Amino acid sequence: MTEPTLPSQLSRPPLATYEGLAKMVDHSLLRPELNDDQIDAGCRLAVEYNVASVCGRPSDADRIVHLLEGSTVAPSSVVGFPHGGATMAVKLYETRDMLRRGITEVDMVLNIGKLLSRQFQYVEAEIDEIARACHDAGAIVKVIFENAYLTDDLKVAACEVCMRCRADFVKTSTGFAPSGATPADLTLMKRTVGNICRVKAAGGVRTLESALEVYALGCDRFGATRSKEILDDWRARLAQATATAVGAPGPA
Repeated sequence: MTEPTLPSQLSRPPLATYEGLAKMVDHSLLRPELNDDQIDAGCRLAVEYNVASVCGRPSDADRIVHLLEGSTVAPSSVVGFPHGGATMAVKLYETRDMLRRGITEVDMVLNIGKLLSRQFQYVEAEIDEIARACHDAGAIVKVIFENAYLTDDLKVAACEVCMRCRADFVKTSTGFAPSGATPADLTLMKRTVGNICRVKAAGGVRTLESALEVYALGCDRFGATRSKEILDDWRARLAQATATAVGAPGPA
């Protein structure tokens, strides 16, 4: 396996375009109380703001795929969500069903109980099967850890499993646990996976400042329900920076 690139200190250039931040956003439509009208409105918002994806409930997959057709926003859904406790066969069926319906990004919850029991072979076999199914269909897979329940050594172990399985992303949380993404966890995950997997933050990214923070910590995606507010603030900041640059005096 290729060794991950592990810079001694992560240094990323500051984001300078609207799309740079918008294409990090996975707009979340996962809350159980959302009705069809709210799903429709969420998809329209995602297209208007040109985010990376809409991540919705499996029962909404057909609707989301249809509403995003012709846009650059990817249709995404979840597997084993939110507890990760379904059998491997059920998760694999769910994955293939989502892929058949046109989902191109799958966020799967690993088996938290098996990871806590240190049954690493089980965890790896499950992720490997789902990653293969996704990649065979030209889709990507993001593996959700639910870090609120894990020690640091288990977070590292989960990252190492994902690297071996060639998962596309490691993801902090479902957003339904006692806590979500933390700077310490994002730093640990990025340090572990290097350039083998990308990192997605989920749970707690509700402001422009927190979005920019997770970018600085090495994330390439983050889940958000407040996508509009974050991106409106980002547009305003970019406009202010442009106005300031235009008004700045030239060289003497």
